[in-house]
Amino acid sequence: MSKSTNSQLENKVFERDWSAYYNAVQGRPPRATLLAAIERFDTEKLSAESGFAIDLGCGDGRDTAEILRQGWRVLAIDNEPEAFARLQSRPHLPIERLESLIASFEDVNFPANVDLVNASFALPFCPPEHFPNLWEKIVGCLRVGGRFSGQLFGDRDSWAIYPSMTHHTRAQVEVLLQPFDVEVFDEEEHPETTVLGEEKYSHLFNIVARKQ
Repeated sequence: MSKSTNSQLENKVFERDWSAYYNAVQGRPPRATLLAAIERFDTEKLSAESGFAIDLGCGDGRDTAEILRQGWRVLAIDNEPEAFARLQSRPHLPIERLESLIASFEDVNFPANVDLVNASFALPFCPPEHFPNLWEKIVGCLRVGGRFSGQLFGDRDSWAIYPSMTHHTRAQVEVLLQPFDVEVFDEEEHPETTVLGEEKYSHLFNIVARKQ
């Protein structure tokens, strides 16, 4: 591979038309990992009034709305202003239990004693140089018995060519999950067509984990 090709790859930046993405996923149900986490809290009889979640990369609010529907309080974080316009336009949204924050993950100091950190297909968009600190904040903000639900992208995912995104090997993910009892760990690897019609090879980990 030539030096010029190496340089092109190093400078390759992932770009997404978020408006088109929000339109494509409009009306879709909450993610299965979130539902699996909430179901486990239900079996533990967590009082809805005391449940507090952070939804990282909330997007148009498909997960945030479900967490609120379950009676929880939610801090929704995204760096796209349009995400919150769409979230807040959802009908019957209990705004009094919702706090929204327009920011990049790495710039936010998370509150303590959080019950759930949900990050559906969001963490891979954190630049690699910031990911270790972000993950430390996620683990640190959760109470003992709190949960993480979400996805990490694998190293064989076709978007791993973008140096601005974070991808992990299975072994690296297992290290990240050492502070947790892992309840769901589903590794997917297959060709797919994204909601925007892009052909890609998907390699990801679906995770629900309870902090020890």
